[in-house]
Amino acid sequence: MDCTETDHVREIPVKELMKRFRDAERFIAYCRECPNYGHSWACPPFEFDADAYLYRWNTARIIATRIVPRETGLPASEADRFIRPQRLRLDRELLHLEAETGGRAFSFVGSCLYCPDGQCTRPCGLPCRHPEKIRPSLEAFGFDITAILRDLFGLALQWPCDGRLPSSLHLVTALLHN
Repeated sequence: MDCTETDHVREIPVKELMKRFRDAERFIAYCRECPNYGHSWACPPFEFDADAYLYRWNTARIIATRIVPRETGLPASEADRFIRPQRLRLDRELLHLEAETGGRAFSFVGSCLYCPDGQCTRPCGLPCRHPEKIRPSLEAFGFDITAILRDLFGLALQWPCDGRLPSSLHLVTALLHN
């Protein structure tokens, strides 16, 4: 394996998560700048009231996955090589937990894993091909992932610099349940 990964897990009441880490206006504004906004079924705008949707749940199990590539100085374009296997693993685990608990999973921000790039059915006004698999990210609901990583896990979100990968990558996913 060319990286190590570690999952960190915390449970927090959904009301506290929303109070401390949600700024929907600010973060949905960032979503509007993304080409996936309104073009992917995992992205906003949503056709339902996000507040009401979130308040259905009592507890949030937040999973912060830290990925550390063994090699340093890699080009930022290599990020998907490390992130994709973890996204697939986390999606499987979250969907399993969702089925066990009757909760709802929140996956990682970015493009859908289940349709080829640029082939989501949303821009055509058609239903999602994989509604049983696709889940929105916490960011798509206005959550501040940087603050969640820092305040709940003591981890710092790092960004590529000078076209190079940082020393670690982080994925933040969640399961909301009762």
